[in-house]
Amino acid sequence: MTAHVATVDELFTRERRDERTVLVDATGRDYDAHWLCTSAWKAGNFLRHAGVREGVTVGVAGNGPVALLACFGATLLGATTRPNPPADLADETNLQAIVAPVDELESDRYELPRGTSMLGYGEKPETPGIKHFDAGLWSENPSFPPQSLSPETGLLTDGSHTVSHARALESARNLIDEYEIEAGDRVVVRESLSDVEVTVAGVFAPLLVGAVTVLEGAADTDTDGDEGEDGDRGEDGNRGEDGNRGEDGNEGDVREQIEMDEHATLYTISDATAGESATQIDPTELSLSDRTS
Repeated sequence: MTAHVATVDELFTRERRDERTVLVDATGRDYDAHWLCTSAWKAGNFLRHAGVREGVTVGVAGNGPVALLACFGATLLGATTRPNPPADLADETNLQAIVAPVDELESDRYELPRGTSMLGYGEKPETPGIKHFDAGLWSENPSFPPQSLSPETGLLTDGSHTVSHARALESARNLIDEYEIEAGDRVVVRESLSDVEVTVAGVFAPLLVGAVTVLEGAADTDTDGDEGEDGDRGEDGNRGEDGNRGEDGNEGDVREQIEMDEHATLYTISDATAGESATQIDPTELSLSDRTS
């Protein structure tokens, strides 16, 4: 059943924390809604220290779980996320922070406006001025005060057009109805999240209906971490002692695990692979890049 929410931050409330799988990363590890909500709160709290707030933009590089947490944390604060931004951001006027792999930040890949906070994930940064997103994330308070965001608040931007919470949720609902996506179904994302349509179709639409986002790009980093007394189900940040890697302890192939789930309908955002029985979703039908509200 599609959630009745006016803004995306309402998808991360305390009552939505449970043991439903909501995300599968490129290694085949699954994550439940309890972990996702708690970790998103922590990301929001950490980003707040970097000056992230309503009305500013946060660049987020990557297509894995940590990148999504940065996006969700920015969303909770009312900031707009620019997924996988270009290297030249020097003329961006509202860019408050960028979250990216440490090696990209230390190699000066990005040209940033003066004062932009740099938050790196992965290996611990050695360059002064780059804060370690991983360490900050797991040390933060696992709670978040209720927000009151306008549905017209910017959610995503590609640098030219901004998509509001209202527009993104409306498009997600239309997509859910058109493709008859249901709770427990799996949506495989093989495209870059730099396209706002892909992010809405592959991330926010599944969250809205209770489906599972399956990321088949490169994993961004290890998401191990103790969630604390109000956190998740164990030190590895996912469900199950073996991280859902199968009886032999191997991570395995994401697609193989999806095919083993007999109770889920499979959707892909890209062409289905040979032998894969799946319904292809075309995110360009959303035409969000042409909308500013």
